[in-house]
Amino acid sequence: FNSIATHNYDMTLANVIGSCVVNILLIVGIATIVNPIRVRSRIIHNELPFLVLTSGLFFLLLNDSFFGKKNGLSRIDAGILLGVFVLFIVYIVLAYVYRHPKKRGRPPKAKYSMGVSILLIIITLVLIAVASDFVVDKAELVALALGVSEKLIAMTIIVIGTSLPELVMTATAARKGEFELAVGNIIGTNIFNICIVLGLPILIFGGFESGNFNIIDALAVLLAAVVYYACGYSGKKLIRKEGILMVAIFVAYYIYVFVGQ
Repeated sequence: FNSIATHNYDMTLANVIGSCVVNILLIVGIATIVNPIRVRSRIIHNELPFLVLTSGLFFLLLNDSFFGKKNGLSRIDAGILLGVFVLFIVYIVLAYVYRHPKKRGRPPKAKYSMGVSILLIIITLVLIAVASDFVVDKAELVALALGVSEKLIAMTIIVIGTSLPELVMTATAARKGEFELAVGNIIGTNIFNICIVLGLPILIFGGFESGNFNIIDALAVLLAAVVYYACGYSGKKLIRKEGILMVAIFVAYYIYVFVGQ
């Protein structure tokens, strides 16, 4: 929200593109190297294809040059992305209800009361808003001080820094054998980043041109999703060699980012 509202469009795209690439190629890659990850058939045939579909849609919507226009994202594009997210949520809810029919008995006691839970959510949202505003402002200063692009700063310091929780969570889940958590965490995060983190602010503040981002950057997001799906589909298991491949692709893409900045 803050980067789009202040017209820092490169930082907006860097955050989304960088996070999607880091989440899959670096985080899943490292987690797979730590401990091979089993992928359930349901995830392979339903959720991973949804991730590929969302990533492919993002690739097409960003690259308007295919249709003789300037590359960028519009409010119409944002509406499409938000619609895709709604479909994803509906699917997740229906799939959960189908797999877990209503059970009889008393529901488990919540750790916090409703009032405390709402208060914690509000406090968290306020802290996120303040922190994000601080990060955007300081990232601009760092970029100016170092004489590099905001794209490079956002895709290194900001993206990798903000992705550390996903890295720790996914690696820990893989090490403990919580394979569905490790895989599902990344799928949901990437779909949310593309559809909500990018789509909602654009719908509110308006579209923009892609600036310093080109077809290679959008292709990296799609390639990451396709590699994730292909590696899981090949043997219903992500093995260490595939984890090494993911990390290698990540390194290659970031070399391109550094060279082209």
